[in-house]
Parts: sequence; structure tokens; C-alpha cells
Amino acid sequence: MSVERLITKFIPENYNLFLDIDRPSKTFNGNVAISGEALDNQMSLHQKDLTITSVLLDNEKLTFHIDDDNEAVHIDLPETGSLTLVVEFSGYITDNMSGIYPSYYTVDGVKKEVISTQFESHFARQAFPCIDEPEAKATFDFSVKFDQGEGEIALSNMPETNSERRQETGVWTFDTTPRMSSYLLAFALGDLHGKTAYTKNGTLVGSYATKAHKLSELDFSLDIAVRVIEFYEDYFGVKYPIPQCLHVGLPDFSAGAMENWGLVTYREVYLLVDDNSTVSSRQQVALVIAHEVAHQWFGNLVTMQWWDDLWLNESFANMMEYIAVDAIEPTWNILEDFQTSGVPAALKRDATDGVQSVHVEVNHPDEINTLFDPAIVYAKGSRLMHMLRRWLGDDDFRAGLKIYFERHQYGNTIGRDLWNALSEASGRDVAAFMDSWLEQPGYPLVSATVENDTLTISQKQFFIGENEESGRLWQVPLNSSWTGLPDTLTEESVTVPNFSELASQNEGALLFNTGNTAHYLSKYEGELLDRIMFNWPSLDKISKLQVIQERRFLAESGVISYSELIPLVAELTEETDYTVLDAINYVLDGLKRFIEEGSEEETAFKSMIESIFHRNYERLGFDKQEGETDEDEFVRQYAIANMLYADNATAIEKAKVIFEEYKDNIANIPAAVRSFVLINQVRHAETAELTKLLLNTYSETTDGVFQRQLAAALAETQDIQTLQTIIEAFENKDIIKPQDLSTWYATFLRQSFAQEAVWSWARQDWDWIKGALGGDMSFDKFVIIPAAIFRTEGRLAEYKAFFEPQLSDMSLSRNISMGIKEISARVALIEANKAAVSAQLLAK
Repeated sequence: MSVERLITKFIPENYNLFLDIDRPSKTFNGNVAISGEALDNQMSLHQKDLTITSVLLDNEKLTFHIDDDNEAVHIDLPETGSLTLVVEFSGYITDNMSGIYPSYYTVDGVKKEVISTQFESHFARQAFPCIDEPEAKATFDFSVKFDQGEGEIALSNMPETNSERRQETGVWTFDTTPRMSSYLLAFALGDLHGKTAYTKNGTLVGSYATKAHKLSELDFSLDIAVRVIEFYEDYFGVKYPIPQCLHVGLPDFSAGAMENWGLVTYREVYLLVDDNSTVSSRQQVALVIAHEVAHQWFGNLVTMQWWDDLWLNESFANMMEYIAVDAIEPTWNILEDFQTSGVPAALKRDATDGVQSVHVEVNHPDEINTLFDPAIVYAKGSRLMHMLRRWLGDDDFRAGLKIYFERHQYGNTIGRDLWNALSEASGRDVAAFMDSWLEQPGYPLVSATVENDTLTISQKQFFIGENEESGRLWQVPLNSSWTGLPDTLTEESVTVPNFSELASQNEGALLFNTGNTAHYLSKYEGELLDRIMFNWPSLDKISKLQVIQERRFLAESGVISYSELIPLVAELTEETDYTVLDAINYVLDGLKRFIEEGSEEETAFKSMIESIFHRNYERLGFDKQEGETDEDEFVRQYAIANMLYADNATAIEKAKVIFEEYKDNIANIPAAVRSFVLINQVRHAETAELTKLLLNTYSETTDGVFQRQLAAALAETQDIQTLQTIIEAFENKDIIKPQDLSTWYATFLRQSFAQEAVWSWARQDWDWIKGALGGDMSFDKFVIIPAAIFRTEGRLAEYKAFFEPQLSDMSLSRNISMGIKEISARVALIEANKAAVSAQLLAK
């Protein structure tokens, strides 16, 4: 079922839009003068839930009819060619974080709201009649009036003009935007305050939030935003295209952030940073800002023609956020963050049969939200762009981007346009290299083995769980640590004779995919694996991470036994690099699925964990030390979390002492260890007063990171009454905002004590969840989360019984099908490996 493209009958050039917003009644009315070229005697505009009262052409009323099924209004025209229509309309302020919607917050006990917009992917039609398609670029003249209180302001994509007139009329008028897609139009209005600065080239940069936040919480984001714009101007060789780049944190926001041109909107947790913050939260803010600012060029200046090329926007911005932050804050080693987050997420999701490819056909707008798959369009796509950048070299990559931006600015493109520009700059066939990675799902396992002095390197698609082999092949950049090997594996296999001679000409172990930038796994057999393990002390940290990561995925798929991972990680007691410890931590989390609480195996497992993390705990403890690095904070967090899990008495007592010290103001516990202190307290000293304190603090704080820490601590409850109180709070928007509900759901569903009650709530109140979050980007998480957690036949049967009847829902169907495969694979994995894991643990 495909949707008609309305641009084929009318090409808009300018929208002159006025909105009058009434917060108390949650309504708005407005008018829009749409100039453009009619190509047919009947044209259509998108509209959703609008009441259209008149359509005028030269002051003459035209015949129109509303088509709600297709979210359109069809208009009969007396003539074709250039014309200007004036449409009068009214509509509703929604409550589900799309279109024009309110965000709720409290200042000094007074409830307030700020009104803002979320038009991506196709929600501009909820605010005004328009051609709501990315290709239908036009300029926008926007003005707005609202029930303005003292000190309240309005922000939009462009600077305000004629502020003197506003003093008389109350109408805020903004300068004409550049040509852009409807989904990028934005405004925010209410009791906001902010700070501004200028880039070297004179762009106004601002960071804004509600007055529930101190202005000082905006300093960090403002500094990052200025430096990121300056970096991109230099890197792309193309100046930031419009006069301003404002950033505003909103109390209610569905996605992480949205790249509206000149007015970027955020969840508060991704923009605001207070004095008591963690390294990871500051880095996350910097990455999100760098991602959204990258979109100002890649997405806004040059825009995909249709939603099937969404990856063009997101994969690119996801790669550039790391390049930009690495350039402006080199001591953070931020590219390692991608190795520990994006890479494993992409490898896991992309190994399930039925996963989407990066480039996906989109026939209907209802399918669009399913494209925003963080593991595929963002993480895998980003990894492919990193792979391409390495293949081309940074100079040719940058030169190609400059060609691309200059050739297509203010226009629309398809993926091939980017490949052509990069090929022009580099002289290499980029399309041939990239097509196998973008157009087909999955990735290869590259196996290396030596027999009769001949090295054989082969590729075959890697799967976790049930699958149908389809003979896919990729252009695999081998990026090996040895000379004398082919650059790229394009066939199913290649043989290299005289291996012993090759080995004598090279030092160290043979490794593929050095730097871990290409999207595949390597499997080394026999003497090749032995040589890697023998050379372990001399391997760099990314290579160590890679070996552990690859062995774990081989175990996940059943290629090797999960029990083989136990001796691998048990020996790694001297590692101090965060990236390596992160890879070890993934293995330990994987092993937990095989272990029953209170069993002999659990005791042995905890003893092993204690020995792995003991050195780092002794070295770093709970307290920040003078002169320590940011990486030390990350390592400390892993050491504390694992020592507490292992029931280390010293760590448990230390956490209790810290809690006692801060019990009258738990917000002041150092943010980097606060989560562990609170979790430990609920785990070992839960009282009704404690859980009440945590829940009340959650409602009162405006710190999103602290809120997540409080939710994680509350999830440790073993009290049925507390659990019921929290589940009731799930549906109370004054306590838990809908944007945060999926986080609470995941946190509690992982706990054996809470799982049954929370899973029952989700099924019983599914209609409420759908009503609160349907059409929202986080809605499908309620399908994805249980699929990532459940591990028994019983839960699999319940999952199927509940979700299979919903397979016809386009926004959920792919995730339901994949969820069933994911749980099935986990159940089979546990059954096949449990005895061996148990024997290996008890043998230690």
C-alpha cells in the first residue's frame, strides 16, 4: 500500500503562516497563504485533525473536501500555473508529543506549560495544511500570537523581525526561512530563558530551557554548540547557512532531540548539565548537540528526497557527532564510546534474520517511525560511514562532502548523489563498495584458518537464532595487521599459500578489521587464535575489545560454546582500560542468563567477578582522586557495580556509609557513584521510608540523569506494596512523564521480583500505552524491550500470544517478528549451553 505524493500536482514555493494559540483551551486557529505552482486542476494538501473553514484564490472561495483517511484536503482549481491560496483553519494542541503540543513542568510549586512542536516525520500537517513531504521544499514566513504572560517569549527557526510592532499587536514575526522541508519548521513559546554567544563567523548561538532550571545549567551546552559549528564550517568547507542556531530543552520530548533548522529541540537530559554531573552525561550532551548540528548541513541544507533515504540523514549525523567531539575534546577519546555502545548494538540487532537493511523502501508514512531503529539506521549506518571514511581517507572524504553540499544545497538527494560526489573526489567506485552493505541486511563472519601451510579466508552471513541462508556476499575491507594479504574480500573465499613464509615476514598475531571500523566479525581458528592469545599483553585496547566481543558473538550464535568465554575472561584480572572492561562486562551480563539466583553456580560466578574487578576497585574505590582521568571514572563505575553485585562486604559497607552521610540530601551524592549507593541501599536496607524518599525525590528533581538513577534504585525493591505504588505511577503523568515510561518499563522488567507484575500491567493496559505513546517514536520500545529480556519458554509463549495478533500494525510488525526470533534464540541458547556453563563455573 503506497501513499500518493502530493508534490506531483502542486509545488509549493512559500508559506506565509500565522497561528493564534490558546493554551487554556488547547486549541489554535490560523491562516496560511501558500504560493506555488499548480500542475493539475485538482491539488491536495496534507492535513490531520484540522478544521478547514475556507480556501480562497484571489478572494474567491474554492470547492474543497476533506479526506481524513488519507490525511488530506482536496481542492478544485479553476486554473493551473503560479497561484496563491489562502486557507483558514483551526486545530488542537495534542498531548502525545507530536504536532503542536505542551510540555509540563513545575516552578516553586506552580504547574506551568511551554508549547512547542515536533513535525518530523509527518506531523506538520497537524499544525497547518501543507505538502508534508521532504521533497516539497519551500520558504516559510511564520508569525504567532499566544496568551502571553509577563516574561514569556517565542522562538522559531529564524530571528524575530519587527519587535516594536509586537509590543502593540502581541504578534511575534520571524524572518523568512531558507528553502526547507515542512518537517523542519519549529517554534517554542512560554516562560523560557537562555544564554547566547556568537561563533567566529557571526552565527548567533543560544541555549534555552524553562525557568525550572538555573541559567548555569546551559553553560556547557552553549560552549559545545559554538565550538561544534566552528568545527563543521572548517571540516565541510561550507559556512553554517542561516543566522542563528538556538537549542532549547523541553520537559516533554519523545525522541532524544530534533534538528529543526535554527531551533533544535531536546529532551532536557541531553542539553542541561549541572555542577554535580557525570563524565558520561556530559559526553552524551556533547554527542547529541554535535549530531543535531551536523544535520543543519546533512538533512537540512541537503535533504533526502523521500523517507527511504532517512539513513542518509541519520547515519551521517551519527558518524559526524563522534568526529566533531573527538576534534573539540580529544582527551575524551570519544571514538572508544562508539566501540562500546553503537558497535555491539549494531552487531546484535543486525544478526537477527528479518532485520531491515539500512536503505529500506517506504511506501506509507505509518512505516516511517519503524525506520528510526537506533541499532540499524543510526549505529550500523554510522559504522558503515566510518568504514567508508577509512576506505577513502579523510581528505578525499571531506573533499567529496564539499562537492555534495555545494551541488545540492537547498535541494533533495538520494544516496547515489552522495556516492557520486565521493567518487568524484576520490577516483574510487564508492557505490560498488557501499551497495552490498546498504541494500542487504546483515553482515558477514570472516573466518580464517590454516591447513597444509595455506591460509583460507572466507565470508558467510552471521546469524543469531533461526535463519535462512541466502548466499549474501559483501565487499569486505580486510584491514589486516599483516602485509602481503588482499585489501578486500569480495568472493566467498580466498586462499593464500606459503603461510609460514608470510608469518615470518610479519610481526605479532594476524588480526583482521584493525581499529574495528568495518561491520563484520572475525573468527580465528587453531594456531591463529593461539597466536592472538599468546600475544595478548602486546595487543592494543581496541584489539582486545574486539577479540572478547567477537568470541561473545560467536557464543551467542552457537558457533562456540558459551562456556568457552569463562576461562577467557576469568584470566583478565589486570585490565585497566575501560574499553576492555566494557567488553568483559558484556560477557558477564551474557553469562548471568544461565545462572539461577541462590545457586552454587551463582556463588562461583560472583567469586570470579570479584577477582576480575578487585584490582580496579582497590585502585579507585568510591572517591574521586586528585588528577584522575575521565576514564578512571568509567572504570570506577564498572568496578563498584561488579563488586556490589558480587556481595563484596567492603564495597557494600562503604556504599552504606556514603548514603548515611548524604541521607538528608541524596541529590548531593557525587553523581558518578550515586546510582550504586542508592541501589545498594534499597538492596540491603529497604524500608517504606526509603522508597518513599526516592519516589518523592524523583517527582521533585529536574535532573534527568538523577531521575534515571532513582528509577534504577527503586527497581531493586522486594516489597509488593512499593511495586504496586510504582506501577500505578506509570500512568500518572505528574510523576512519570510518558517520554520516560519505556526507561521505567525496561528497568523493572529486568528484575525477577518485578517482572511478572510489570509484564501483566503492559498487557492489561496496552490500550492506555498506545493512547499515551501511539504515533510516538518510543512506542515500539514496548515490543523491543521484553524481546531483549525474556529468556524462558513460558515468557516466549506469552509474548507470542499477546503480540502476534498485532502483526498487522505497520508500526510494530517488524519488531514483533524480530522479537519472537530474538527470544526463541535466547531460549535455545540457554538450553544448549546451560550444563556446560554450570560445569565450567563449578570447575573453577
